[in-house]
Amino acid sequence: MAAKQPGERKLQILQTVAEMLEQPKGEKITTAALAARLDLSEAALYRHFASKAQMFEGLIEFIEQTVFGLVNKITSEEQDGLKQAEGILALLLGFAQKNRGMTRVLIGDALVNEDERLQQRINQLLDRIESTLKQSLRIATTQGKLAADADIGAHANLLLCYVVGRWNQFGKSGFTRDPMAQWPQQWELLSGK
Repeated sequence: MAAKQPGERKLQILQTVAEMLEQPKGEKITTAALAARLDLSEAALYRHFASKAQMFEGLIEFIEQTVFGLVNKITSEEQDGLKQAEGILALLLGFAQKNRGMTRVLIGDALVNEDERLQQRINQLLDRIESTLKQSLRIATTQGKLAADADIGAHANLLLCYVVGRWNQFGKSGFTRDPMAQWPQQWELLSGK
């Protein structure tokens, strides 16, 4: 068996953490359990990550790169501000649907009893999403798709709260409540058209 390159092993560790987070019961991830699952020693884990917090940071970095890469694509390709907001929400719900373990990171379940800076980083990610939604809604207002006196801040926050709520339902249900269920009907209610 060929030896793994350091970057490959790091990726394998992060993938295994994400897989462990996909378990509906959501047990706490320990380095001992992770090492056993990978058939490594705990010391070998620490050669790749200085701490468990660094492993979670790696997952958050993956979420940020993936989500904002796709959000930027939506906002650059779609000129209609309301369709941008719709696309962003659908993306966020679909991301959770496809990445169960990452959903537990996004809702903070996986970060309980971990370094508080991890939750702060998720909060910053959510703030960035809300800012992007505000920008899309501002565009929609200038395009006449929303009322000129619409409260953009309140609307963007409502959209973000909706997504976080759907993520929570999904995670707390043991991944049985599909975050995309009734999406078209709910978007009609949320869009403010």
